[in-house]
Amino acid sequence: MSRIKEFNLPDLGEGLTEGEILAWLVKVGDTIELNQPIVEVETAKAAVEIPAKWGGVVTRIFHEAGSVVEVGNPIIAIDTDPSAGPLPTSSGPAPETPVASPTPATSIASSASSASSASSASEGEVEAGLIGGPAPGGRTAVLVGYGPRTTTAKRRPRSGTATPFTTATTPTPPPAAAGGSQAATVAVPPAPVVQPAPPVVPPAPAVPNRTVQDPTVQVAVRVGPVLAKPPVRKLARDLGVDLATVAGTGPMGSVTREDVHRIAEGAKQTVTETPAPVTAPAITAAPVLDGAREQRIPVKGVRKLTAENMVASAFTAPHVTEFLTVDVTRSMKTLDKLKARPEFAETRISPLLLVAKAVLVAAKRHPMVNSTWSGGTGEIVVKDYVNLGIAAATERGLIVPNIKDAGRLTLRELADALNALVKTAKSGRTPPSDMSGGTLSITNVGVFGIDTGTPILPPGESAILAFGAIRPTPWVHKGKIKIRQVTTLGLSFDHRIIDGELGSRFLRDVGTFLEDPEAAMLRWA
Repeated sequence: MSRIKEFNLPDLGEGLTEGEILAWLVKVGDTIELNQPIVEVETAKAAVEIPAKWGGVVTRIFHEAGSVVEVGNPIIAIDTDPSAGPLPTSSGPAPETPVASPTPATSIASSASSASSASSASEGEVEAGLIGGPAPGGRTAVLVGYGPRTTTAKRRPRSGTATPFTTATTPTPPPAAAGGSQAATVAVPPAPVVQPAPPVVPPAPAVPNRTVQDPTVQVAVRVGPVLAKPPVRKLARDLGVDLATVAGTGPMGSVTREDVHRIAEGAKQTVTETPAPVTAPAITAAPVLDGAREQRIPVKGVRKLTAENMVASAFTAPHVTEFLTVDVTRSMKTLDKLKARPEFAETRISPLLLVAKAVLVAAKRHPMVNSTWSGGTGEIVVKDYVNLGIAAATERGLIVPNIKDAGRLTLRELADALNALVKTAKSGRTPPSDMSGGTLSITNVGVFGIDTGTPILPPGESAILAFGAIRPTPWVHKGKIKIRQVTTLGLSFDHRIIDGELGSRFLRDVGTFLEDPEAAMLRWA
């Protein structure tokens, strides 16, 4: 059994397929123990620490911090029996010197030399350069023309041009020795060198009533076809330039892109004999925007999953949002009373505690709000328990952990659960189990000074409440205008499950609870 065991990235919950390595807690050569945290990994749900599956010495780390690894791929190798001595090293025969595979020429040469070895030995050596004779590099020439090139390759002239060229001739080898190869060599006579007359370029015709302001612009009429590459021809068509009037500066007189641009710029500067005075308006140069002033953030982890869920929810469930402005002055007084009680002396409480209690009480009065649409079975699943989700903004993105079976908790237990949930979310240690199975959610936008909003439903839930900022506001109270503590609630719900009447009744009950929490708890709780 191998001492070296590779630890694969496990599935951290709900069928996640990948995770990003945030930081390694160990390094190669470290001695680790069973269940010791070795790496911090961020999934689409949260950041978690993975413990070691075996104890031993770290021998290899497969992926550096920042890498995205698929579930099931190895991330670390561990020597589970370091006391057994050093690891055995694989030993084998010394690597042989690679032998180049024979080329077709050398294969034919080998066959030819073995077939005629007797006659060659008696008739003497074959001259260099002939078939069967020696060639550079210790090889044997077996094909006509085999060996080093003795001439310089010339580019074939373009059709329609009068560029002189020289035909390369191959020197004729001397006849083969008697009894040698049966191949015959044919001498190719050199082609005569043609010296064409230089091309005649007629003078440029005079253009009446026009003067060229740019002295670098040359206008000429070309005789014969124009040498230009297809991209240059397209550029000329786009700019309205006649290639026949362009003097090419490229190889063999071909027209280049610079030639076309020069002619086009010169045409812009050409004016008539009697130009009308025109005052050009001042043109402000547009700012140059380049990639150096942009920031690109990879979409992965929590942010990627949140984006996918929001898109799926927004385009699946028909959203409806209703708003209600509430006088919460008595709720603020109730919080002051709770803080003074001994059982809440060491517990941090906020208006969110009473909002959460109001949602739980209203959900008990209207159970259909706490339900899920099941398209696969064609059913509405009504939950008899409330896993209350609280939206939390973290450095890695928005997450919605939930308090399991929150409806069964006392007010003190609910306060402790809220504090623990927020603390864990801010530290980035929320486990995936806390972010699954939510049934009803609250998003507290008031902590950012926002009055309210139209929140998007978490997937699988039918309602979410937005709790806005509490502000001192002129308010009619007992027939008089007074300054009261006022907030605005926004309820988004799935109209497939919750119609306007049910949504309105639920939101009204939440508002009634916050207007007088003590009376509501005595009457409903």
